[in-house]
Amino acid sequence: MIDPNQTIASIVLDHSECAAVLQRHRIDYCCRGEMSLAAACRERRLDMGEMIGKLEEAISGRRGDDHDTRRLSSSALIAHILLRYHAPLRDMLPFVRGLAAKVARVHGGHNPHLIELNEIVAELSDTLEAHIDDEEIRLFPAFASGDPGKAMAGDLRKSTRDEHAAVGVLLHRMRAQSDDYAVPAWACTSYRALFRELERLETDVLRHVHLENHVLLPRLEGGARCA
Repeated sequence: MIDPNQTIASIVLDHSECAAVLQRHRIDYCCRGEMSLAAACRERRLDMGEMIGKLEEAISGRRGDDHDTRRLSSSALIAHILLRYHAPLRDMLPFVRGLAAKVARVHGGHNPHLIELNEIVAELSDTLEAHIDDEEIRLFPAFASGDPGKAMAGDLRKSTRDEHAAVGVLLHRMRAQSDDYAVPAWACTSYRALFRELERLETDVLRHVHLENHVLLPRLEGGARCA
């Protein structure tokens, strides 16, 4: 099923269940989605055969019939992004930020990594809040306008992708600083809740960015059309 020369972005577009497998192995299918699976495995020093086996296992175990977001009109796609990603983010970020500060304050002496993790979460929260505001003020209205013009379309593509790249760096740092969200045996309920929520946040943001980078933004290349 899986062609190693296929881009990792297209693999996730064809098989959404592969996103979780790539995420666990720190393969960036969002901001570096144009990389082939073969190149990604070489970079991460992963066995190609084993990775293909895990991806195909995920595909074979798929439950339900995920709708293909590529078939949505631009207006329907934007509505989906607002409802599925932007609205939950606005609720989740303050909660996670407060929880990270609490865990760092209580357990930072025992595990100094939690102090830096708290700083990363705060920076990620600020970055994401500014980013989704910018999308709602600049990017999404450009589609509603019908045709924002070549210069504006190019500027929107670049600025949005640059913001996505900055978010990607922070997510990578967050996963590394939390040791892939591994929870020690002595962790309290708040500690465990934080790591669970951080992994859920990472999952949602990766899928959000992937959808915009590889489905929504390419539509600006031919002029934004909002049906």
